[in-house]
Amino acid sequence: MSSFLQNTNTLIDHAAALVGVDAAMLAALKKPARVIEVGLSVAMDDGTKKTFPAWRVQHSDAVGPFKGGIRFHPDANLDEVSALASLMTWKCSLMGIPFGGAKGAVRVNPRELSRGEVERVSRAYVRAIADAIGPEKDIPAPDVNTDSQIMAWMVDEYSHARGYFVPGAFTGKPIELEGSQGREVATAFGGFVTLREYLKQASDLSLASGDVTVAIQGVGNVGGHLAEMLHQGGFKVVALSDSKGGLYNPDGLNVATLLEEKKMKSNAPLSDMGEAADKKITNKELLELDVEVLVPAALEAQITEKNADAVRAIVVVEMANGPITAAGEEALIQKGIEVIPDILANGGGVVGSYFEWVQNLQRFYWEEAEVLEKIDKVVTAAFHGVMRMKKEHDMTWREAAYAKAIARVVRAMELRGRREEGAPL
Repeated sequence: MSSFLQNTNTLIDHAAALVGVDAAMLAALKKPARVIEVGLSVAMDDGTKKTFPAWRVQHSDAVGPFKGGIRFHPDANLDEVSALASLMTWKCSLMGIPFGGAKGAVRVNPRELSRGEVERVSRAYVRAIADAIGPEKDIPAPDVNTDSQIMAWMVDEYSHARGYFVPGAFTGKPIELEGSQGREVATAFGGFVTLREYLKQASDLSLASGDVTVAIQGVGNVGGHLAEMLHQGGFKVVALSDSKGGLYNPDGLNVATLLEEKKMKSNAPLSDMGEAADKKITNKELLELDVEVLVPAALEAQITEKNADAVRAIVVVEMANGPITAAGEEALIQKGIEVIPDILANGGGVVGSYFEWVQNLQRFYWEEAEVLEKIDKVVTAAFHGVMRMKKEHDMTWREAAYAKAIARVVRAMELRGRREEGAPL
């Protein structure tokens, strides 16, 4: 199986060929501007010290400062971080916001650490990359296993080094530290908007949302909030899962009750919750359910050439980053299943981050309704731009999304005189 980075570069190669990018520019598009690799020496509660590998990959700043999340995960590696940084470049470009792509990670399982140890890891990470980040350089945000509290520690550490509070250095912060209303739900809301716009033009699905069945793999921040929004919008959410398995009910799950129970019992398996009529299922079984909309909202490479034939959805909406491999998508398309790619479907998160950054710079803040209205406009415009390109050039959704994203970055690089690998920043 190809690696996540290889899969990402394959997508870039394919889309670049569609828009006529030459070899020198293509090499520049794939090469990150900077890779920071460090070992974080952190004091543990028992008095010992542990070293945690950590990375920050800054992929492109052709259209603006680097932007991307920081994840804490025991399987984090440079290949994954590099792929995710590249995806952020194309996501920001597609959304039309003035950011390039970056990503960060620490190889750590935060569930095995105390709160104090997680804080010390967070602060050590910021100290290691402090000279490379900032409101006009690189603006990190939460990602897998990081949240607003961790961003609070990080912005405090960065601000301490600068000698004054710098809220625009991080996004995804608590409201009390100049975070933005609506940021917590921004990614899910962007997915909701994307699916809403898709349904308006889809010939296979009824426009009545109550007729649309949905299965969501992953009930973290993104999957959980999206499940709530879809349920409230009249969609029939029939399956949800966490890392240990999930629940299925063809008549629809009681989403609000289920998510509230999961919130109170965060370490308990979702499959141990729910009602008597709910059937326990594995994550593999969830992907194979006979539903109209399948939403992988967990980790990458969930649908590959090995299991794509078992997928029965009409459309797959990628709320996770890279949940479908290139070979897996090819198999889905051959079956007539449409795929709404991650850089379009989950772009609402970085749009929300952009608006938090804008508010931080001007020190003027909006209500949640105004923030969500702005996100809606940006994501809707991006969706219809992709749809036009798809129809005009007979492309898949992913081809059209990447072609539009790459064209914007290429134009910026040409204007700035960057045509080769290693071009000056």
